[in-house]
Amino acid sequence: MTENDEGYTPPEVWTWDRDSGGKFASINRPVAGPTHEAELPVGEHPLQLYSLGTPNGQKVTILLEELLAEGIEDAEYNAHLIDILEGDQFSTGFVEVNPNSKIPAMMDHSTSPPTRVFESGAILLYLAERFDEFLPADPSRRPECLSWLFWQMGSAPYVGGGFGHFYAYAPSKMEYPINRFTMETKRQLDVLDRRLADHDYVSGEDYTIADMAIWPWYGQLVRGELYDDAARFLDASSYEHLLEWAERIWERPAVKRGSMVNRTWGSEERQLRERHDASDFEDAPADQ
Repeated sequence: MTENDEGYTPPEVWTWDRDSGGKFASINRPVAGPTHEAELPVGEHPLQLYSLGTPNGQKVTILLEELLAEGIEDAEYNAHLIDILEGDQFSTGFVEVNPNSKIPAMMDHSTSPPTRVFESGAILLYLAERFDEFLPADPSRRPECLSWLFWQMGSAPYVGGGFGHFYAYAPSKMEYPINRFTMETKRQLDVLDRRLADHDYVSGEDYTIADMAIWPWYGQLVRGELYDDAARFLDASSYEHLLEWAERIWERPAVKRGSMVNRTWGSEERQLRERHDASDFEDAPADQ
């Protein structure tokens, strides 16, 4: 146990220390609402996505690219970059679309008035229902898909805000929170590994929005693409069924394209800061 793990007594009333919080101290705050005036850009397509290529952002761009791959032209979209380290999510324009100031957020201008949708799971469900794709209509199968979608929404904060934060981003390494969230992360990986032992996809035998929601977090985690060398730390190779599924999903061209959109880090071949047309991928080929 380090000295940071002991000797702290919470105050009677908590007050905000602006300098605490490590890498994200400059944008984390205990109040909501905008910090500055700025309008959001609007492109030529009905669907306007305001996002960043984090796992939560990738869920939506993967679905949009899968819809386009199915030949659904109405799924064309503009993906505008929201730089959360610069505080773009606290502009008046973004807060109007998402009062919670988190990416992704979307405006659908095909309706009158335009429809706003925020929270990644809500956007996936909205698009799947609108285009009648990647969500089972059969009442005996639909609940399974939705259950796994909401499992991801409830579980991933333990991976990102818990394990990822304390393992990779916290100002110092602390044994207790790392152990606590590692244990929960590995339990979740085991849940998925057991499920995928006898199912091709998470909700059954069909590829659905449940897979699209889960892959950017858990698929990339076991593939070694999140939190530095976290895959080795978590012994990701021991989750054989989950790893096989993760690699199989990665081979889908739409997943490769979607995982690039609004990405600003990693190899240049995996980055596409903004996406306004399918031709935008030509300068950054997704299959490299």
